[in-house]
Amino acid sequence: MKLTKKTKEILSFYESDNPGTKANLAHILMHGKLGGSGRLLILPVDQGFEHGPARSFASNPEAYDPHYHFQLALDAGLSAYAAPLGMIEAGASTYAGTIPTILKINSSNSLTPKEAAPDQAITASVDDALRLGCSAVGFTIYPGSDAALDMMEEIREIAEEAKACGLAVVIWSYPRGRDISKQGETALDICAYAAHMSALLGGHIIKVKPPTEFLEQPEAKKVYEEKKIPIKTMAERVAHVKQACFGGRRIVVFSGGTAKDENSIYDEARAIRDGGGNGSIIGRNTFQRPREEALKMLDTLIKIYKGEM
Repeated sequence: MKLTKKTKEILSFYESDNPGTKANLAHILMHGKLGGSGRLLILPVDQGFEHGPARSFASNPEAYDPHYHFQLALDAGLSAYAAPLGMIEAGASTYAGTIPTILKINSSNSLTPKEAAPDQAITASVDDALRLGCSAVGFTIYPGSDAALDMMEEIREIAEEAKACGLAVVIWSYPRGRDISKQGETALDICAYAAHMSALLGGHIIKVKPPTEFLEQPEAKKVYEEKKIPIKTMAERVAHVKQACFGGRRIVVFSGGTAKDENSIYDEARAIRDGGGNGSIIGRNTFQRPREEALKMLDTLIKIYKGEM
């Protein structure tokens, strides 16, 4: 595998990492139809944990089978496939070496009492990731939650172990908690802050939600207005989030979120591309559709990230 100039540039930003970690990052960056472009399109399938099986898979019953998701990611030419322990174990031998995998190492569920602080249980280990041949571990933090400091301490330990073993670290950063409004969870200042925290915690790949124009924190709002930070368009907001991650020296991808119509998904991808974001992690908006429809959508997204549409 000959690395592209863009891949070499991105790898050069991770100055402290060992050859094993850089090799696994390169594996993700060079895989699939976007390989070598600096863009990523990743399939995450952790929604069964988050929302339950029927809510996640009943609209497309084939998706109950873990092999379906491996094959979808492979046939679509995606960069990587991310899932919790059981999903990856269920296809680990059949699909060994065919696509980079990211072991989602913590998860929440919708049966947790609503009054509990947003948190996730650690459901897998770095040893599991190594045993299953994964390229990276994935971990969610909830900045703003009463449990946020514990989650940050957990990822510090997991990231240290993962990096020592030559694995990459992906951090999902979703702000939420009693002092953050629902609108504030996707506010630009909050999203940028959450992304910056993930970079500070040592994440190689950072995942946040697409930010809105809303500004949550009064003190931050003053700075945005005083410094005339452009926030009107999604591309401008993506550029700001990317800037918050060490001036663009970290890989930043954006979640697909709740169900959207196709044009909204494509417009969002164009804005991510134009704002300098590294791509998307898109799950429900693909695997809940019929397979051929999902493949067509993913192919269109790849063409958008290649600048062809």
